[in-house]
Amino acid sequence: MYKPLDKSFYMQDGITVSKSLLGKILVRKINNKYILCKIVETEAYMGPEDKASHAYNNKRTKRTETMFKEGGCSYVYLIYGMYNCLNIVVNKKDIPQAVLIRAVEPLNYLNTIKTFRKIKSKRIYDLTNGPGKLCKALNIDKTFDGYDLIKGKELFIIDGSISNKIKESKRINIDYAEEYKNKLWRFYIEENKFVSKK
Repeated sequence: MYKPLDKSFYMQDGITVSKSLLGKILVRKINNKYILCKIVETEAYMGPEDKASHAYNNKRTKRTETMFKEGGCSYVYLIYGMYNCLNIVVNKKDIPQAVLIRAVEPLNYLNTIKTFRKIKSKRIYDLTNGPGKLCKALNIDKTFDGYDLIKGKELFIIDGSISNKIKESKRINIDYAEEYKNKLWRFYIEENKFVSKK
C-alpha cells in the first residue's frame, strides 16, 4: 500500500538526512489504520565528535548500542523518566549518527491521535509539536528501539514534499554540549505551526 523509503536514503550522513526528512511522511499503523504525519522538525546528532550525542566518544552502552547499527532503524529512548523520543539511525554500521524527529503534522486520524495524547488543549498543533508529544500521540515506546524502518509494518517513512523554506537553528536543550550547542543542526519547515520552537 505504502512504499517505505529504501536503504540508500538512510545511508547518508545525519545532517543530510535531517534536512531530507522534512516533508517526508512518518507512517504509524495502529489497529489497521495508517496514521500519516508530515515530518516538520528534526535535529542531527553526529556521532563520536558531537558532545550532544549519546554516542559522544564512541560511548557504547545498552541504550546507545542501537545508534551503532546500520542506517534504517529507529532509536527510541526515554527522557526525564517519562517521555519517549523517536530517532532515525543513519549512515554506515559503527558510525553512530541519528536524527531526532522533533515535531510532525498529523494528516489523518486526528481522533485516534487525540485518544493517545489525552490533552485538554483545543489547539491541534499541541498534539505533536515536540518529540515526547509525538511519541505519545503515535503510541511509540521503547518496544520500537531498533525497529526496521525499511521492512517494518507498524512504523516506517514514505516520500513526501515541501514547498516552504527550510530554516536552520541551534538544537534545543543541549546546554551541556559546550561548543557543540552552537551548531546549526536543527532543521524545520518555516511557518509550520507544528514546529516546537521557532
